[in-house]
Amino acid sequence: MFDYENLRLFTWAIIGVLLIGFIITDGFDMGVAALLPVLGKSEVERRIMINSIAPHWDGNQVWLVTAGGALFAIWPAVYAAAFSGFYLAMILVLATLWLRPLGMDYRAKIDNPQWKKACDLALIISGVVPPVIFGVGFGNLLVGVPFEFNELLMMSYQGGFWDLLTPFPLLCGLVSLSMCVTQGAAFLQMKTTGDLKHRAQRIITCMALVTAGLFAVGGLYAFTLPGYLITSPIVTDAVSNPLFKHVVKFDGLLLHNYQTYPLLWSIPALGIIAMLGCAVMTRINRAGLAFASSSLSIASIILTAGVALFPMIMPSSLMPSHSLTLWDGTSSQLTLSIISVVAVIVVPIILGYTIWCYYKMFGRLDTKYIHDNSLSLY
Repeated sequence: MFDYENLRLFTWAIIGVLLIGFIITDGFDMGVAALLPVLGKSEVERRIMINSIAPHWDGNQVWLVTAGGALFAIWPAVYAAAFSGFYLAMILVLATLWLRPLGMDYRAKIDNPQWKKACDLALIISGVVPPVIFGVGFGNLLVGVPFEFNELLMMSYQGGFWDLLTPFPLLCGLVSLSMCVTQGAAFLQMKTTGDLKHRAQRIITCMALVTAGLFAVGGLYAFTLPGYLITSPIVTDAVSNPLFKHVVKFDGLLLHNYQTYPLLWSIPALGIIAMLGCAVMTRINRAGLAFASSSLSIASIILTAGVALFPMIMPSSLMPSHSLTLWDGTSSQLTLSIISVVAVIVVPIILGYTIWCYYKMFGRLDTKYIHDNSLSLY
């Protein structure tokens, strides 16, 4: 299909598409859940919010499952290193994501206010914790993770859970949470009516500005952070081995790709402009365009991080030369060829049935709909 170098680039793009698809789709699920105590002023309004995402939340998680499988197949060394270094954080993400089906499926089974409050709390946790941890994880990838390999390519991680919570990764976590909350409010703007819709619009205006501001602050902060440069000749078609290169860590060069290719600044600029556009579209009551603008901003923010890392995938702050890169952290050429063929077939199918589901479930929910279908809804 392609030579080894182009396969590595293509599969890097596949991972990026899957991650963007996950954050755009499951992002509004998490955002709606996080907004339950803020926007849901009554039991009926909370049910409207929950049932707005009910037809989609489990299908949206397919993007995460697919991304996890693709990560294992395409970058097995990265998968192993990430699960060793971020093990507790990943378990925490999974545990909080498990709370979502519990809160969704069992909330309406018992007509008891305390029971419903417990289910609401489960949903809120499932909406707040995962985006924060995902953002913190990306932040740690940008600044580097303390690991090294021995001569048998056995990885040793030298950090702990609390070592992940440094200022820049925490800022990335706030960016991730704020953009998911904005996405959730933008989705509610399309799906609700009356006071609930108006409150969602106020949240969008506020959180879109917060997201753009935090992202800009993160960019300024990134100018002060170290970057990782490969100083030995890069053999892009060689067999993957992270020990066959030399990497140097330079202060203030995290954004060196942008400095080398100024045109790339259009990506983070688009992230800020699109998020501000979301607020503007909300002000003129264009719900669909507001949601599209928020989605475009999310894609740009994730791509900004990917471009800043490139060609690094998981840099090592402990032993920079052991960093995992696009050229030495991948599977064999045969594996990447198979994965590429599968991705070309499967990703459009996922995208197709996702669009079809949104089309079939298109429309707004209101109090009357909840009352008329009270026994069959969440």
